[in-house]
Amino acid sequence: MNSGLLVLRLVVGLLIAGHGVQKVSYRLGGNGLAGGTEEFRRDGFRGGRLTALAAGGSQIGAGLFLAAGLLTPLAAMAAMGVMTVAGTVKWHKGLWVQNDGYEYPLVLVTAAAALALTGPGHWSLDHLLGPVPWPLWVSLAAIVIGPGSGLITRIVLNEPATGSGTTKEGTRHAQAAD
Repeated sequence: MNSGLLVLRLVVGLLIAGHGVQKVSYRLGGNGLAGGTEEFRRDGFRGGRLTALAAGGSQIGAGLFLAAGLLTPLAAMAAMGVMTVAGTVKWHKGLWVQNDGYEYPLVLVTAAAALALTGPGHWSLDHLLGPVPWPLWVSLAAIVIGPGSGLITRIVLNEPATGSGTTKEGTRHAQAAD
């Protein structure tokens, strides 16, 4: 069981961290911070560079903490939050990834929830430092707060649409200065 949790943590955690690196840099095929900022704008978010930095930083931090098995319920909560936001972007395209749907974010949210519930296993920093097993209420709170915070983030940062259903160009140009 411990080796399975290690593999799951490493793969899920490093994929989430890599996704964050792409948002804020040119590494791993990313388009730099400017590209990450523009991606958020295309997806209907306000906030400019700050939004891209917050999302990328959250993904990098949550992913690395998950991979290390450090503060696992909190790392899983953050991972579920940012990947829930990603799922909301893709929701209108349906489930399947071949149609750019939300399948991939859903798998990552589910894997993070599973890690919050099972714990990181013996080969983890949590086990080494002693805070495991985490109380069940901590894991359940992480599973509720993570996706809930992602949904709230999407609502708060959603760019208001104009009558034509597109974002205001003036707002876009103002955000470019962020």
